[in-house]
Amino acid sequence: MSGAFEALRGQLREAAAAFADGPGALEGILLGLVDDVDRAVREPLEIFPVCHHSPASAVAMARRLREKQPKVVYLELCEDMAPLLTELRNCRLPVAVQAFATDVKGFPAEWAPLSVVAPITEASAEYQAIAYALDTPGVELVLVDRSADHVFQWDEREQPADPDAPPAEEEAALHGDAVGVEIGDLRPRFAELEEHLLRHGRVRHWSEWWHQYVELPLGDSDHDTYRQVMFLIGSLFRRLAPGDTHRVRVDEDRERYMWTRMREHLAASGADPADCLYVCGAFHAASRVAEFGIEGTDGFVISPRSASTWQYGLIPSSHASIEAQFGLAGGAVSIAATEWAKNLKRTRVKQFQLEGQVGGPKRKKAAELPEPTADPVSSDQLTGFLRRPPVLDKLDEAELLGWSVEIVRAARRNGYLSSTADAIAVFETSILLAGLRDRAKPTPYDFQDAAVTCIEKDVVPGRRDVRRLVEIMMGGDRIGQVGYDALPPLARDVHDRLAPLNLKLQQRGVQRALLDIAARPELEPCSDLLWMLRYLMPQGAARPIMGERRLGERPIQESWDLALGTHQRALIELGYEGVSIEQVLEQRLRRAAYHPQATAAKVLGVVEDATLYLRSARLAGELGTRALEVLATERTVDGAPEVLRRVRRLLAHYRTSEPVLPRWIEEFVRTGYAHYCTLLPAAFADEEAGVEQVAAMLGFLFSMEALALSLGCDRTQLELAITGSHPQEPSKVALLWAAQVQLGRLSRAQLRERCAGLLANPLVLPAYPRYLSGFVHALEPAPGLADFVVEAVSNAFAELPDRLLLPWLPTLITTLRSRGAELVPLLVREAGRLFPGRLAALDEWVPPWKNPPEPVALARKSAGTGLALLAAHPATCDAVANLLGCDGEWVTPGATPAGAALVAQYPETAAALEEVLTAV
Repeated sequence: MSGAFEALRGQLREAAAAFADGPGALEGILLGLVDDVDRAVREPLEIFPVCHHSPASAVAMARRLREKQPKVVYLELCEDMAPLLTELRNCRLPVAVQAFATDVKGFPAEWAPLSVVAPITEASAEYQAIAYALDTPGVELVLVDRSADHVFQWDEREQPADPDAPPAEEEAALHGDAVGVEIGDLRPRFAELEEHLLRHGRVRHWSEWWHQYVELPLGDSDHDTYRQVMFLIGSLFRRLAPGDTHRVRVDEDRERYMWTRMREHLAASGADPADCLYVCGAFHAASRVAEFGIEGTDGFVISPRSASTWQYGLIPSSHASIEAQFGLAGGAVSIAATEWAKNLKRTRVKQFQLEGQVGGPKRKKAAELPEPTADPVSSDQLTGFLRRPPVLDKLDEAELLGWSVEIVRAARRNGYLSSTADAIAVFETSILLAGLRDRAKPTPYDFQDAAVTCIEKDVVPGRRDVRRLVEIMMGGDRIGQVGYDALPPLARDVHDRLAPLNLKLQQRGVQRALLDIAARPELEPCSDLLWMLRYLMPQGAARPIMGERRLGERPIQESWDLALGTHQRALIELGYEGVSIEQVLEQRLRRAAYHPQATAAKVLGVVEDATLYLRSARLAGELGTRALEVLATERTVDGAPEVLRRVRRLLAHYRTSEPVLPRWIEEFVRTGYAHYCTLLPAAFADEEAGVEQVAAMLGFLFSMEALALSLGCDRTQLELAITGSHPQEPSKVALLWAAQVQLGRLSRAQLRERCAGLLANPLVLPAYPRYLSGFVHALEPAPGLADFVVEAVSNAFAELPDRLLLPWLPTLITTLRSRGAELVPLLVREAGRLFPGRLAALDEWVPPWKNPPEPVALARKSAGTGLALLAAHPATCDAVANLLGCDGEWVTPGATPAGAALVAQYPETAAALEEVLTAV
């Protein structure tokens, strides 16, 4: 323990005795704070405490790097992300370094995919350290924090987010569901302390308290004062942390991990600790673990990584996404960026920036570093800082007036009825609010409150409220961009293949792409790629306006709305799954087909997608075999309608595009025929199986019957299944009758008699609409019954009372709407054939099923009429006779033998008939 802080210890001991009426816990806490600061200051390896995205930390870091010029920079960041930091120069900040794993081993499967992000902005101390280390010759940057794999090894998953919570803004969702890693989490760990600080600081949220009471006082402080104050804050929040054992254990394990890695590097490299700088969060700088310091113990064992395969890349970030992920107030990071620019201008500190940084100011030449200065002996700076009264900044009327005018102009552009009077009101209210909060100069938060009060009132006419407009005005939600050279191979390949469209695909926003493929056939590969992107990426990344993709069709003209720049993160994460878009799509399709919960209908959909997007017969055959396996194991008929629709489409496609049907679809039809014949009786009797499912089974059996029989199936299976079906539900009974008609076991006349009997029975009459529903669904397996369905529905409308008919109409409409593409054309065509074409003829029209047909008189034909015709044109008959080798002579029509003479001429037939009749 050094004597530099003895005076401060004495003052705190006296304060503890005065406020707590004697020594006790308060004295231990206050003196412990000083001990933590003293310990961190005396560490031979200089510790530089920082706060996450703090402009004061960034300015202090830039100043210290130029003074000390360390040879080794240890940075609190996941150690496996180090190779990616050089790509930051190809990006426009803010961006996030990401570790991503889809092949998860050693973790629960429901955690996949695993994702860790570390956002980086220009106004951050970590970026200053990275830029200095990467662009300064002879400087080594060493990341010492736990790897991304250890982040999840030490993780205890919390409860899922509230599903009823409102969706996040697009900019706030750039990080997705990734776990955020930040440098310097300086926020009270329990609500009581935070509430106390906010109430006595007269601020609304934590970001405003930090800006007012830490950022502004430390913006102009020297190096020692900055370090000691940050050590003190970190120690305060650490000692007053709640008893969350898991979080405390993870924090301490991180500190043990980092100090172990630094000692290993010092031992391996032989670097002098005096030439090193350790950049970490102030919370970890005040650590009390035994491994702290280069002289700490070496008992901590780092566990090996799991077998998960990790991919690394850069994804775009934004101020809003950083605020949302780390619980900061809206606009806090934008205000920090503005404060960073002011600090640079006021202090004249030269920032470090990566050479060739996209979006940064251009530099004519690399900045030359001055000679390093010797480190002065640390002295007590806390006493003077804590006893110093707060410095009240003078009111900058020009700045405040500019803010007031600008917010009124922005409000008018967004639909508010604001005027010059509102600008004056905002100006005066900002000063008033600052005075009420003991501030001479209004902060951006005071100005924001004043603008909301004076302009917004209680109405928001547009999409943005006044609070959001102030955030934009103060610096806006800057959204980063990953440069082309820093993209993974898949993303670069996508941009290269879409180059013929001549669009700036890296720009944010929606761009319209017009593809006239008939005139420019070279654009067809672009169309294929866009359809695959639409399948793989979020909705809105690639949205077709004109054109569609169907089996067997070739595109002619298409129109697309593309927003690949807005959804750059999703495109980059596709690059973690493969090296080409086709490979990723194939993996996704195969994963969906082999999912444990996959059904035959879903697997057939995957087969259709493989044929539609990849045109791969190999993959379609493999997935089709998988569909066959899944179908054979299904014991329910819930997916029968979807199976029928997809099999019909695939059969139609293969019959028109392939010389022979693929082997897998023949096997599928044969297996499906036997499978549905087996399940049909149970489905008719099962109350859980709907009429639509049973109709789809019958549709499969009847429409695929010819192909199934040609492949070796036996029609007896279907006949036995129909015979063994005994439904009770009226709609299924009607469906069974239709199947019997289709099999020829029931005639149209008999079916009409049964329906007439139903209408004549008062007890059955209330259930008649359900029979009609069954007949409507019967059009799926028996489309030839369309005329009978029209007849049955017409009779129902004519004879059923309104109390029965009206409740059934919604069911009829719903059925026709859901099956409109298949059923409605049949009914409309048949109705058009039966009903009169003119309205005037409707009054006298009699339905054909109610008008008995006239008896047909059979006229006796004179014998020999046919022979007379043949005799008149003998050439045709002679030619046929010559081909058959028959000899004969023509006879006159009158000489044709009568029936009796014919029997007498051929008695063998009559004798055989006599034997048959006698035997019976």
